Amino acid sequence: MRIVISGASGLLGTALTRDLEAAGNEVIRLVRGTRPVGPKEKSWDPASGRLDPTVLVGADAVINLNGRNIAQGRWNARVKEDLRSSRLDATRTIVTAIALADPPPKVLINASAVGFYGNRGHEALDENSAAGDGFLAELTRAWEAAALEAHSDLTRVALLRLGMVVASGGALGRMLLPFKLGLGGPVGSGHQFWPWIAMSDVLGVVRYVLDHPDLRGPLNLVSPETVQCTEFAKTLGRVLHRPAILPMPAFAARLALGEMADALLLASARVRPKALENAGFVFRSPALESAVRKALASTL
Repeated sequence: MRIVISGASGLLGTALTRDLEAAGNEVIRLVRGTRPVGPKEKSWDPASGRLDPTVLVGADAVINLNGRNIAQGRWNARVKEDLRSSRLDATRTIVTAIALADPPPKVLINASAVGFYGNRGHEALDENSAAGDGFLAELTRAWEAAALEAHSDLTRVALLRLGMVVASGGALGRMLLPFKLGLGGPVGSGHQFWPWIAMSDVLGVVRYVLDHPDLRGPLNLVSPETVQCTEFAKTLGRVLHRPAILPMPAFAARLALGEMADALLLASARVRPKALENAGFVFRSPALESAVRKALASTL
């Protein structure tokens, strides 16, 4: 397959590009700026809406992972606008190019997030559940709506509602230092559900979506094993052979991170991957402890 990827330099994009190329696919990376591009790169500028539609002609798929890291920097009005524009500008630029490409790609696989559901306590959630409230839910809903504009008789759209990706970097990587120092533990009450998925399963889902033309719409990329924050902390402590008994009170999390603490650490989303399970997808790493051990194998 010929696959065009935006956001190929990020944690997920780097792993996905490597995985797809290893499987024999041709991967074209969209790169911002005016610098000279390599043979497997194409220049674009999502801020100004510039993407030559001919880049997408002959492509079997477009995978859009573009967006500023949601956990980088304390949220304020400027950061929120950057988070929003980095997602919506890129998605709208790609959707416009798809509409002008002749023929268009067969599928747009667009990143999304379980933040769509907001803070829902112990409520069981699947792809048919309504959107929640708050900044992340509103942002994700707008992001998905922009991507769905690409849907046509020729192009299907799959929305990857990602949970926390268990990998050597990313959110798990940011947790390592306090846990290695013996300062790790649950956040707030610890009862909130943290949806997660192993990197190997993210890669597997993308390949599955590429190979199954009936898969479209929202897909929860989360492990079927749901865990609460306390169990996540205990598991990480066990893998690192460190105690995980020092909780971070909710007020301390809010003091350190502001609004982001409520959205990313204190919110609870008990999400199930119902659409993937119904489609017959088999998870390689459905258990948290083995997923964490695999992710941290090179650092232990």
